[in-house]
Amino acid sequence: MRDAPGPEAPRDCLLCPRLVAYRADNRAAHPDWHNGAVESFGDGHAWLLIVGLAPGVTGANRTGRPFTGDWAGDLLYPTLAKFGLSRGTFAARPDDGLELTGCMITNAVRCVPPQNKPVGAEVNACRPYLTARAAALPRLSHIVTLGKIAHDSTIRALGARVADHTFGHGAVSRIGGIALHASYHCSRYNTNTRRLTPAMFEAVFDAVMRERGHIR
Repeated sequence: MRDAPGPEAPRDCLLCPRLVAYRADNRAAHPDWHNGAVESFGDGHAWLLIVGLAPGVTGANRTGRPFTGDWAGDLLYPTLAKFGLSRGTFAARPDDGLELTGCMITNAVRCVPPQNKPVGAEVNACRPYLTARAAALPRLSHIVTLGKIAHDSTIRALGARVADHTFGHGAVSRIGGIALHASYHCSRYNTNTRRLTPAMFEAVFDAVMRERGHIR
């Protein structure tokens, strides 16, 4: 029987053939990029876990840090700073010295998928790492899920039924002692089309912080 995985996938994970091939193509074209499974980033004693979809090809796949180097991070990290969840200055580089306080960022799929779209089998293959990541945070009380795929995979990772926890921006679910707050993904497409505005995104974190008792 295969041992349960730890919270981080190996950089050269071989579970998903399509992602392995795409990673190899990117490595050949850009040998100076990270081009591997991207580790979670943040506070090892986090009470808040943020779950994204997957690394962006020129974002985390290039830099090796979640949401670093693409538009989504340019919205996410300033939002975290606004709510006191980071320390230092975000400069879209993994060596910018930024630290997260009380929170951690991870992805439902740890390797970059073509067209930023993982298939179901890839989400399923990577879920044990998401389960392990959540289990490794003993103070975890809140999760923010970015987009429906991340939301549904997180629900399954926590052992619940997706049908019992419908996705919608601003929706709140509870699984055991964990509160899940759903948001549309902070992608360039969603913000350009105004499906998600900065105010809408901040409202999700405001609700989390109020629930946690950090804002009154």
